[in-house]
Amino acid sequence: MLDGTDPLSLFAAASETPTLPHSISAGELGRKRREKEEEVGSDFEPWSSKRGEILSRFTTTEKLSINLFMGSDKSKASSPSSAVSEKVRTRLEELDDLEEGSQRELLNLSQQDYVNRIEELNQSLKEAWGSDQKVKALKIVIQCSKLLSDTSVIQFYPSKFVLITDILDTFGGLVYDRIWSMCADPHPLPESFSADDVNDTAKETCLNWFFKIASIRELVPRLYVEAALLKCNRFLTNSGIQETLQRLTAMIRGIGDPLVAVYTRAYLCRVGMEVAPHLKDSLNKNFFDLLASFRQIHGESVQNQLAQQRVEIPIYLTLYSPAIHWILQCVAYRAPEVLLTEMMDRCKKLGNNALLLNSVMWAFRAEFVAMRATDFIGMIKDCDEAGFPKHLLFASLGRSLSCADPPESERLSILNEAWKVVTKVRSPRDYINCAEIWVEFTCRHFTKREVNTVLADIIKHMTPDRAFEDAYPQLQSVIKKILPHFHDFSVLFSMEKFLPFLDMFQKDSVRVEVCKSIMEVFIKHQQEATRDPVILNALLHICKTMHDSVNALTLDDEKRSLSLLINGFIRMVSFGRDFEQQLSFCVEARATFCNLEPVIIHLIHTVNQLAMETRCVMKGNHSRKTAAFVRACAAYSFITIPSLTSIFSRLNLYLLSGQVALANQCLSQADAFLKAAVSLLPEVPRTISIEGKQRSSEPFLLDFINNFLSTLLVVPDHPEQGVLYLVRGLLNMVQDYTWEDNSDAKIRVYISALPLLAAMSQESYLYTIPKVDSNETLYGGDPKFIAEINKLCETLIAQVLDHLKGLGRDEGVRRQGSLAFSLFGCLLAHGDLRNNKLNQLAVNLWNLSHKHGFCDTRTSVRTLEYIKHQAQQADLSHLSDMTARLSLQSRA
Repeated sequence: MLDGTDPLSLFAAASETPTLPHSISAGELGRKRREKEEEVGSDFEPWSSKRGEILSRFTTTEKLSINLFMGSDKSKASSPSSAVSEKVRTRLEELDDLEEGSQRELLNLSQQDYVNRIEELNQSLKEAWGSDQKVKALKIVIQCSKLLSDTSVIQFYPSKFVLITDILDTFGGLVYDRIWSMCADPHPLPESFSADDVNDTAKETCLNWFFKIASIRELVPRLYVEAALLKCNRFLTNSGIQETLQRLTAMIRGIGDPLVAVYTRAYLCRVGMEVAPHLKDSLNKNFFDLLASFRQIHGESVQNQLAQQRVEIPIYLTLYSPAIHWILQCVAYRAPEVLLTEMMDRCKKLGNNALLLNSVMWAFRAEFVAMRATDFIGMIKDCDEAGFPKHLLFASLGRSLSCADPPESERLSILNEAWKVVTKVRSPRDYINCAEIWVEFTCRHFTKREVNTVLADIIKHMTPDRAFEDAYPQLQSVIKKILPHFHDFSVLFSMEKFLPFLDMFQKDSVRVEVCKSIMEVFIKHQQEATRDPVILNALLHICKTMHDSVNALTLDDEKRSLSLLINGFIRMVSFGRDFEQQLSFCVEARATFCNLEPVIIHLIHTVNQLAMETRCVMKGNHSRKTAAFVRACAAYSFITIPSLTSIFSRLNLYLLSGQVALANQCLSQADAFLKAAVSLLPEVPRTISIEGKQRSSEPFLLDFINNFLSTLLVVPDHPEQGVLYLVRGLLNMVQDYTWEDNSDAKIRVYISALPLLAAMSQESYLYTIPKVDSNETLYGGDPKFIAEINKLCETLIAQVLDHLKGLGRDEGVRRQGSLAFSLFGCLLAHGDLRNNKLNQLAVNLWNLSHKHGFCDTRTSVRTLEYIKHQAQQADLSHLSDMTARLSLQSRA
């Protein structure tokens, strides 16, 4: 290619000379394939991860143009060599004749229009290929590749490179898959195939493609298109990829524009890493050729171009970064220390070129850079700051040191040298971008003193003109880097500048996110409860900030999230046996977090738990003080519960607080809680919202009433009220409540009340509360008290029976059977069935429940077996007669 020989003749000669290098054995190919898999692992950052960042970073507002030249250069083409076969000549003529002489130029395109046009070309490529217009597809690829020679809008060039190489990648994949498919007859090729496994038809097709590429007269598109088809060399010779990489690397030296050249090298390195990552020589040669071309950057042609486009040299140099980063990443990937050291030496010989040095620190392993951090600092100092600011170099160094540790003896001097440069940066944006990186290094290796100094410097730079408002992401990053290193929050909040640093977050949404991140770390790592005033005051301030962000538009999920964090903080607050101080804290928290109902509910639970702990700890001479404190806790709950909007939260907390007061012998407080719960029942709505959906409240109301009934057994009657006044009050509320239509809930409450009344008639109750005299003690089995219970039972049973009669119609017989069986079970468990009247009622209920065949047969059988078993006891012999009258009826 370089000695003047026509490229078509070269390809033709290769096609006529069948002597290929000795084929590599399948075992050796398998070994090479394993080497490839080992060489490129998950630790190699793929190009796809860089693509989006380049497109978003390198943009322009200038107008762009696409000049798509479709014409023929037949008049300038030399006659093909006689070595070119007739078939190849025909294909080349097709390429020249396609849309001969057509030229289309699109001017004044916005960046988005340009991107859309490139995407259209990519789609056109696929459509042309799908319709078997292979030459047209190649023409599209050639036209797109020509655009990479154009640097008229130089700031957009990296993004243009990304867009157009996507088309080249698509084309390369289509050609490779096409040739691969031609090798599938009679058997598909193995993945580790050699050139000897490829049939003649596939080889000829592959050669035809390379003949077409060799006919491209412009250097840049010819390089790019052949690089895109690099993998196809596997079909021709076993050493084709290696030879092509060397040849293309040398050809790139003919590109005059250094920016175009460096991106061409980047693309060649990219396809090289994808196809043959073990061929390191070509990667190294590209890098060393890159070093040799750096002098062109300061040449006259480049300077004239920058002056014409009004681009400053620092901006221009950043355009090289993606390409140089990628080349160096490929070269440095799992490279030996000797090679990396050699590259450093070559950088020094170039006069410590800042652009190259920056890329070296980006691409080299963090451990390599960290161990030579002092050497890199010396090289940074020697760089010329005019073209590439030193703070950017220190930012790259800091990025490496955040991943790997330098020698311990050098850490302080490294930080001092870096911060001397960082603190002098005048632009707030440039300053915070660099400072944010070095915060990680400072936190990892130094104490709160150094971290506090860094925070103070950031506040100093970012406060004037409210510069912090444009740097919230970086400031948030600073917080996120500090928190993992300071799990001891007494140390964190003792830093003088930490809370002033938080004050820079003036935007509500950002401030709340920062507070949430602090609370998450506290809840995760705080092992023991604390009473440290420094921690409590700081976290109260942070939690208040989160709470104050709640408004009418705040979503329920956000409220729950904030409440969980605040409740986690409250759980970790403990004043030991200083219960009064603990209660004072809860009073302050109630006022602070009044808009978050889950927090208020948690505080009420906390106070109730505090009352129970007080009862267990403070005994003997402190009994009066204990009683006073418990009454204060009860007052806290009684005042707070009405502020809740959830009616079932109020009901359950009234009941819980009443139980706690009862356990602490505070009978008047317990009575007040229970009466408040009873008086609240009429306010229960028929439907409630649960997770955004309306649900019937009956199941929740029945569950609450059953819990309430179980508590009433141990609640003594008030001396100034009537007998069983709480039970009667509850049943009256149930009677007056507006239940759902066709609901049996009220009757089920009546049936549930019967076991309570039966338990109250016993001489000794099933359970009691120590030091609290229940009705068993107050009444001592007084016949009048028993008579009141029996009277109330008769009333309830009569109500149930009346309801059962009303369910005799077709649509109510299933409910009738279920309720009848429930009442039967209640009488069997709690009634005195020696009473003939009650015994007959039980038999009638059994028969009624089985009358229409809706009763569960298995349950009925087990119940009957249980009764027969019980009848064997001497004092329950009366059940034998009843058993004889109980029959099982199958469903009709």
